[in-house]
Amino acid sequence: MSEKKEKKLSPGPGKRKGAMALHGAGEDLLTDSRHSIRHEGSPSARLPKETLGSRIQKVRKMRGLSLEDLSSRTGIEVGMLEKVESDLFIPPLGELIKLGKALEMQMGYFISPGVDTDMTVVRAHSRRRVSRYGEKRSKRYGYFYESLAPEKGNRLMEPFLVTLVPADIQEMSIHDGQEFIFVLEGEVKAQVGEQTEILYPGDALYYDSNRPHLLQCLGKKPAKILAVLYTRAR
Repeated sequence: MSEKKEKKLSPGPGKRKGAMALHGAGEDLLTDSRHSIRHEGSPSARLPKETLGSRIQKVRKMRGLSLEDLSSRTGIEVGMLEKVESDLFIPPLGELIKLGKALEMQMGYFISPGVDTDMTVVRAHSRRRVSRYGEKRSKRYGYFYESLAPEKGNRLMEPFLVTLVPADIQEMSIHDGQEFIFVLEGEVKAQVGEQTEILYPGDALYYDSNRPHLLQCLGKKPAKILAVLYTRAR
Protein backbone atom coordinates (compact mmCIF):
# COMPACT_ATOMS: atom_id res chain seq x y z
CA MET A 1 0.00 0.00 0.00
CA SER A 2 1.50 3.35 -0.97
CA GLU A 3 2.13 6.18 1.44
CA LYS A 4 -0.36 8.25 -0.46
CA LYS A 5 -3.13 5.80 0.33
CA GLU A 6 -2.06 5.58 3.97
CA LYS A 7 -2.45 9.32 4.33
CA LYS A 8 -5.95 9.10 2.92
CA LEU A 9 -6.81 6.74 5.76
CA SER A 10 -5.57 9.07 8.50
CA PRO A 11 -7.92 9.39 11.49
CA GLY A 12 -10.80 11.77 11.06
CA PRO A 13 -14.59 11.71 11.06
CA GLY A 14 -14.73 12.01 7.30
CA LYS A 15 -12.61 8.86 6.80
CA ARG A 16 -14.58 6.50 9.01
CA LYS A 17 -16.11 4.46 6.21
CA GLY A 18 -12.81 3.88 4.41
CA ALA A 19 -10.97 2.91 7.55
CA MET A 20 -13.57 0.37 8.55
CA ALA A 21 -13.41 -1.19 5.10
CA LEU A 22 -9.64 -1.57 5.47
CA HIS A 23 -9.88 -3.38 8.79
CA GLY A 24 -12.24 -6.12 7.67
CA ALA A 25 -13.01 -9.36 9.40
CA GLY A 26 -10.69 -11.40 7.21
CA GLU A 27 -7.46 -9.53 7.89
CA ASP A 28 -4.66 -10.51 10.27
CA LEU A 29 -3.12 -7.11 10.81
CA LEU A 30 -0.14 -8.25 12.88
CA THR A 31 1.12 -10.35 9.98
CA ASP A 32 0.47 -7.87 7.17
CA SER A 33 3.26 -5.30 6.96
CA ARG A 34 1.05 -2.99 4.91
CA HIS A 35 -0.85 -2.13 8.09
CA SER A 36 2.10 -1.58 10.44
CA ILE A 37 1.74 1.53 12.60
CA ARG A 38 3.85 4.46 11.43
CA HIS A 39 4.39 7.76 13.19
CA GLU A 40 4.68 10.68 10.80
CA GLY A 41 7.66 12.90 11.45
CA SER A 42 9.48 10.33 13.60
CA PRO A 43 12.60 8.39 12.56
CA SER A 44 10.55 5.16 12.61
CA ALA A 45 8.42 6.48 9.76
CA ARG A 46 11.41 6.02 7.45
CA LEU A 47 12.33 2.51 8.64
CA PRO A 48 11.17 -0.70 6.92
CA LYS A 49 7.82 -1.85 8.24
CA GLU A 50 7.79 -4.75 10.67
CA THR A 51 5.35 -7.50 11.56
CA LEU A 52 4.87 -9.40 14.80
CA GLY A 53 6.92 -12.31 13.47
CA SER A 54 9.80 -10.14 12.31
CA ARG A 55 9.94 -8.36 15.68
CA ILE A 56 10.15 -11.65 17.57
CA GLN A 57 12.86 -12.93 15.24
CA LYS A 58 14.85 -9.69 15.51
CA VAL A 59 14.83 -9.73 19.32
CA ARG A 60 15.62 -13.46 19.46
CA LYS A 61 18.69 -12.97 17.29
CA MET A 62 19.66 -9.86 19.21
CA ARG A 63 19.64 -11.97 22.40
CA GLY A 64 21.77 -14.61 20.69
CA LEU A 65 19.12 -17.31 21.05
CA SER A 66 18.32 -20.16 18.69
CA LEU A 67 14.77 -21.34 18.06
CA GLU A 68 15.58 -24.33 20.26
CA ASP A 69 16.67 -21.99 23.07
CA LEU A 70 13.45 -20.00 22.79
CA SER A 71 11.40 -23.18 22.72
CA SER A 72 13.00 -24.43 25.95
CA ARG A 73 12.29 -21.09 27.66
CA THR A 74 8.65 -20.85 26.58
CA GLY A 75 7.46 -24.43 26.10
CA ILE A 76 6.38 -23.53 22.56
CA GLU A 77 7.40 -26.08 19.93
CA VAL A 78 10.16 -25.11 17.48
CA GLY A 79 7.89 -25.76 14.50
CA MET A 80 5.28 -23.39 15.91
CA LEU A 81 7.92 -20.72 16.58
CA GLU A 82 9.04 -20.99 12.97
CA LYS A 83 5.45 -20.37 11.84
CA VAL A 84 5.16 -17.40 14.20
CA GLU A 85 8.38 -15.80 12.93
CA SER A 86 7.25 -16.43 9.34
CA ASP A 87 3.89 -14.76 10.06
CA LEU A 88 2.02 -17.96 9.30
CA PHE A 89 0.49 -18.17 12.78
CA ILE A 90 -0.52 -15.59 15.39
CA PRO A 91 0.07 -16.91 18.93
CA PRO A 92 -2.55 -16.35 21.63
CA LEU A 93 -2.01 -13.46 24.02
CA GLY A 94 -0.80 -15.81 26.76
CA GLU A 95 1.99 -17.13 24.55
CA LEU A 96 2.96 -13.59 23.54
CA ILE A 97 3.43 -12.87 27.24
CA LYS A 98 5.66 -15.96 27.57
CA LEU A 99 7.68 -14.86 24.55
CA GLY A 100 8.09 -11.40 26.03
CA LYS A 101 9.37 -12.85 29.31
CA ALA A 102 11.76 -15.25 27.54
CA LEU A 103 13.13 -12.45 25.36
CA GLU A 104 13.19 -9.88 28.20
CA MET A 105 10.73 -7.60 26.40
CA GLN A 106 7.26 -6.33 27.23
CA MET A 107 4.61 -8.29 25.35
CA GLY A 108 3.26 -5.02 23.93
CA TYR A 109 6.44 -4.48 21.93
CA PHE A 110 5.54 -7.39 19.66
CA ILE A 111 2.04 -6.04 19.05
CA SER A 112 3.32 -2.52 18.47
CA PRO A 113 6.48 -0.91 19.89
CA GLY A 114 4.83 2.51 20.21
CA VAL A 115 6.70 5.74 20.90
CA ASP A 116 7.82 7.54 24.06
CA THR A 117 4.94 9.91 24.77
CA ASP A 118 2.83 10.91 27.77
CA MET A 119 -0.53 10.19 26.14
CA THR A 120 -1.97 8.47 23.10
CA VAL A 121 -5.47 8.41 21.62
CA VAL A 122 -6.91 5.58 19.53
CA ARG A 123 -9.99 6.67 17.58
CA ALA A 124 -12.80 4.16 17.20
CA HIS A 125 -12.39 4.01 13.42
CA SER A 126 -8.63 3.43 13.52
CA ARG A 127 -8.37 0.40 15.82
CA ARG A 128 -6.40 -2.49 14.34
CA ARG A 129 -8.16 -5.83 14.43
CA VAL A 130 -6.27 -9.11 14.80
CA SER A 131 -8.02 -12.38 13.97
CA ARG A 132 -6.57 -15.72 15.04
CA TYR A 133 -6.82 -18.72 12.75
CA GLY A 134 -5.36 -22.20 12.66
CA GLU A 135 -3.44 -23.65 9.73
CA LYS A 136 -6.72 -23.56 7.84
CA ARG A 137 -8.28 -20.11 7.96
CA SER A 138 -11.68 -21.67 8.63
CA LYS A 139 -10.45 -22.99 12.00
CA ARG A 140 -11.07 -20.28 14.55
CA TYR A 141 -9.33 -20.09 17.91
CA GLY A 142 -12.14 -18.41 19.81
CA TYR A 143 -11.43 -14.70 19.65
CA PHE A 144 -10.04 -11.73 17.82
CA TYR A 145 -8.79 -8.59 19.49
CA GLU A 146 -8.06 -4.92 18.97
CA SER A 147 -5.29 -3.18 20.89
CA LEU A 148 -6.51 0.01 22.57
CA ALA A 149 -3.06 1.47 23.22
CA PRO A 150 -0.76 0.34 20.39
CA GLU A 151 1.09 3.66 20.07
CA LYS A 152 2.04 4.07 23.76
CA GLY A 153 5.60 2.91 24.20
CA ASN A 154 6.84 1.15 27.35
CA ARG A 155 3.27 0.61 28.57
CA LEU A 156 2.73 -1.39 31.76
CA MET A 157 -0.81 -2.51 30.93
CA GLU A 158 -2.25 -3.97 27.73
CA PRO A 159 -5.89 -2.99 27.12
CA PHE A 160 -7.82 -4.89 24.44
CA LEU A 161 -11.30 -4.95 23.01
CA VAL A 162 -11.85 -8.69 22.57
CA THR A 163 -14.62 -10.39 20.62
CA LEU A 164 -15.19 -13.99 21.68
CA VAL A 165 -16.61 -16.23 18.96
CA PRO A 166 -17.64 -19.92 18.82
CA ALA A 167 -14.39 -21.86 18.48
CA ASP A 168 -13.10 -25.13 17.06
CA ILE A 169 -10.20 -25.11 19.53
CA GLN A 170 -10.27 -24.19 23.23
CA GLU A 171 -6.98 -23.34 24.91
CA MET A 172 -6.42 -22.95 28.63
CA SER A 173 -3.86 -20.23 29.21
CA ILE A 174 -1.37 -19.70 32.02
CA HIS A 175 1.23 -16.93 32.29
CA ASP A 176 2.57 -14.26 34.63
CA GLY A 177 0.50 -11.25 35.61
CA GLN A 178 -3.13 -10.38 36.27
CA GLU A 179 -6.17 -9.70 34.09
CA PHE A 180 -9.27 -7.55 34.39
CA ILE A 181 -12.34 -8.40 32.32
CA PHE A 182 -15.50 -6.31 31.82
CA VAL A 183 -18.34 -7.76 29.75
CA LEU A 184 -19.77 -5.35 27.19
CA GLU A 185 -22.02 -7.60 25.11
CA GLY A 186 -23.25 -11.19 25.18
CA GLU A 187 -22.66 -13.92 27.75
CA VAL A 188 -19.23 -15.23 28.78
CA LYS A 189 -18.17 -18.45 30.43
CA ALA A 190 -15.07 -17.79 32.54
CA GLN A 191 -12.98 -20.57 34.05
CA VAL A 192 -10.11 -19.84 36.43
CA GLY A 193 -8.57 -22.91 38.01
CA GLU A 194 -11.46 -25.08 39.18
CA GLN A 195 -13.93 -22.19 39.44
CA THR A 196 -16.38 -21.39 36.63
CA GLU A 197 -18.63 -18.32 36.38
CA ILE A 198 -21.17 -17.13 33.81
CA LEU A 199 -20.80 -13.40 33.17
CA TYR A 200 -23.35 -10.99 31.68
CA PRO A 201 -23.09 -7.42 30.36
CA GLY A 202 -21.91 -5.15 33.16
CA ASP A 203 -20.20 -7.96 35.08
CA ALA A 204 -16.49 -7.70 35.90
CA LEU A 205 -13.81 -10.27 36.66
CA TYR A 206 -10.28 -9.91 38.05
CA TYR A 207 -7.90 -12.84 38.44
CA ASP A 208 -4.28 -13.94 38.70
CA SER A 209 -3.33 -15.20 35.26
CA ASN A 210 -0.74 -17.62 36.65
CA ARG A 211 -3.78 -19.83 37.24
CA PRO A 212 -5.08 -21.83 34.23
CA HIS A 213 -7.85 -19.73 32.70
CA LEU A 214 -10.18 -19.70 29.73
CA LEU A 215 -12.83 -17.28 28.49
CA GLN A 216 -15.51 -18.42 26.03
CA CYS A 217 -18.66 -16.99 24.56
CA LEU A 218 -21.67 -18.90 25.83
CA GLY A 219 -23.59 -20.69 23.09
CA LYS A 220 -23.38 -19.68 19.44
CA LYS A 221 -23.55 -15.90 19.83
CA PRO A 222 -20.35 -13.81 20.00
CA ALA A 223 -19.57 -11.78 23.11
CA LYS A 224 -17.51 -8.62 23.50
CA ILE A 225 -15.31 -7.80 26.48
CA LEU A 226 -12.83 -5.17 27.62
CA ALA A 227 -9.69 -6.98 28.77
CA VAL A 228 -6.78 -5.29 30.55
CA LEU A 229 -3.63 -7.38 31.04
CA TYR A 230 -0.85 -6.58 33.49
CA THR A 231 1.97 -8.80 32.35
CA ARG A 232 4.72 -8.38 34.92
CA ALA A 233 5.33 -11.10 37.50
CA ARG A 234 4.63 -10.18 41.10
